[in-house]
Amino acid sequence: MASPIGNLGDLSPRAVEALAAAELICCEDTRRTGKLLQHAGLTGKRMAITNEHTERDRVRDVLDVLGRGGTVAVVTDAGTPGISDPGEWLTRAAIEAGFDVSSIPGPAAFVSALVTSGLPTARFVFEGFLPRSGADRRARLADLAAERRTVVLYEAPHRIERTLADMRAVCGSDRPVVVARELTKLYETVERGTLGTIDIGSPRGEYVIVLGGAPKPDSVADPAAIAATLDELLAGGMSTKDAAAEAATRLGIPRRDAYAVAVERRTATQNGAISDRNGST
Repeated sequence: MASPIGNLGDLSPRAVEALAAAELICCEDTRRTGKLLQHAGLTGKRMAITNEHTERDRVRDVLDVLGRGGTVAVVTDAGTPGISDPGEWLTRAAIEAGFDVSSIPGPAAFVSALVTSGLPTARFVFEGFLPRSGADRRARLADLAAERRTVVLYEAPHRIERTLADMRAVCGSDRPVVVARELTKLYETVERGTLGTIDIGSPRGEYVIVLGGAPKPDSVADPAAIAATLDELLAGGMSTKDAAAEAATRLGIPRRDAYAVAVERRTATQNGAISDRNGST
């Protein structure tokens, strides 16, 4: 069930009923959920810490309660369980064991940020948190650069400035962006601008980034240019995946198209090397 992302007034009557009926409440932080229960006028509820480290271990407790005919409520510190928060494993385990699972809707930070951003909402993609480093992060950033739909991401305060800088590097300074924090709270802040002009001030609190989609390219990249760029990157020792991501960023083409050509170029190079070896024996 969804819990408030800041304003306790967003706790729905139906959510209160579910909490009252639950034999077990799985939550990330018993202190924080305890305050939520106190706000709802509920006491003496059994709670179990369920976070990214303990969620799988909690499956047995949940199935035991369900097996006795009891109900289990799953909440996170803020927002909707399973959306970049614990909940996915418990949901799957309950379904596979044959129990009914229902959702009590309510607040979700990415939805609140999206609808207040002013950016297109008819088509969007939610990316959660970016990988923190390495090839996976570079690949995801390349995907964002080519994504035509509005993109919504989460980010922590100690990484927000780096993430915005990385996005500016791959998407360009002119890409529209909205950065929101403290949503539904007294000091809610929504900053709008471009990746080159956005000013978020001193980082604090959890952030939601809403990135405008990539503009439609004026023309399709020359196949020869794609091949030449990939050959250069592959010759430099890049993996096929990384070379495709880099070429897509440089040329402004979909990463999947660059990857298909990269595989062809890599295969051709390998076959050529094999032929040379066979011919010399």
